[in-house]
Amino acid sequence: MANPFDLTGKVAIVTGGNKGLGQGIAIALAEAGADIAVVSTRSETETVDKVKALGRKAIHIAADLTSTEPVARILETTLKELGGLDILVNNAGMIRRNDSVDFTEADWDAVIDLNLKSVFFLSQAAGKHFIAQGRGKIINIASMLSFQGGIRVPSYTASKSGLAGVTKLLANEWAAKGVNINAIAPGYMATDNTAALQADEARNKAILDRIPAARWGEPSDMGGAAVFLASSASDYVNGAIIPVDGGWLAR
Repeated sequence: MANPFDLTGKVAIVTGGNKGLGQGIAIALAEAGADIAVVSTRSETETVDKVKALGRKAIHIAADLTSTEPVARILETTLKELGGLDILVNNAGMIRRNDSVDFTEADWDAVIDLNLKSVFFLSQAAGKHFIAQGRGKIINIASMLSFQGGIRVPSYTASKSGLAGVTKLLANEWAAKGVNINAIAPGYMATDNTAALQADEARNKAILDRIPAARWGEPSDMGGAAVFLASSASDYVNGAIIPVDGGWLAR
């Protein structure tokens, strides 16, 4: 029996792939055989170098997804440089923290534009390509706040709740066309976005006390779910939001 998790010959775009969760996902997909287009605003080549060290092709595409302007270029560059597109991972995101009574319109718009608006329009562009070729995988990076309310992050909660809805909507429209759209909802992960929480002794303890696994997640913990959703092993999985949270939601 062929390995259903094998991604040999596949091409993936990973946004926000230069560090953190995006880097962990990109490396896992490459380990399974995929070539990777790393999209980020930063020009560091660490992820590209790691992917190439695994014997896979990799390119970096500099793009600021706080607007939809780079969307067409990202698709065109990937198709030209890597020869195809099979997987899109919408990982790029940001968070802004403030009490809701003081939250600014600028912080609202910045988060919604990156976390939700650009995700939809990049998915739309990739979706047109996937529908035309009769297959494709889109993996959105949701959050515990796709299920819960959180505190002091109103635009982030709105964006990740909206992303869960968009994931289901696109699955409803495109599943019959051979396109799988699903999401991974990471729990508390040790990344730059959570540095302030990790440094806050009281919040850090409260978080760890709630996680059955008793530790923060690492970017590499996202790899298994990402490979599953990118591979033929998930061909009958549509509109799912898979928690990778150390058991957080079970408490």
